[in-house]
Order: sequence, then structure tokens, then C-alpha cells
Amino acid sequence: MLLSIKPEYAQRIIDGTKQFEFRTRRCREDITKIIFYSTVPESAVVGEAEIEEVLVGAPSTIWEKTKHAAGIPRSFFRQYYKGRPQAVAYKLKNVIAYDKPKALSDYGITHVPQSFIYIEDEPC
Repeated sequence: MLLSIKPEYAQRIIDGTKQFEFRTRRCREDITKIIFYSTVPESAVVGEAEIEEVLVGAPSTIWEKTKHAAGIPRSFFRQYYKGRPQAVAYKLKNVIAYDKPKALSDYGITHVPQSFIYIEDEPC
């Protein structure tokens, strides 16, 4: 699956300070890899990572399990999940930063995904 991520968070994933990616809903069970699209001003696919584990639960529980490597402040986490009963955290491993960023069109995608989009094939 390809995720839209703010450039600062994409960089934190690449440098290892953000080992979890947080979302409000869980992806399909068969998804094993996340490809990162860094939003404006970068506007490019910058890397990928394998999903080691998917944590789902109450936001307070998920924060306690991930805070050591969340890569975001607690205040941001709380605001993101405000009023939501469930949080989803993807634990990342084997992060790869692309030497040369790729375009969405390399994946057959014509528009920036609001949150994420499933992709079937890797670009050449």
C-alpha cells in the first residue's frame, strides 16, 4: 500500500526515529509493505518499509506501546485520535530510502492519495 506522509515524518521513518506509522483505520490483512509518498513540497515516493506488526486498540493503549519510537509528540497523537475509539499503529522494519525518488505515475497512480491507496505491482 502507498501512504501519503508529511515530509518531516517520512524523513523520521527513514532515519529510524519514527518506527511506527499511525492511521485511523487498518489496511487489508494481506498487506506486508508500505511505500511512502512524501507530500508537498517533496511530492515524491521516497522509500518503503515492511510491516512487522499491526497494533490496534484504544488510543491510550497504543500510545503506551509505541511512545518510545513514535516519532511524534504526544500532543499530536492525542489530537489525531481525538474522539476516536480506536488507533492503528504499523510497526515498521527493513526501511529502504530510495536513492532516486519516484513519481506516482511510476505506480500507475494519477492523483495523490488522501490517506493510502492499494497498489498491485512494483514499478520497473
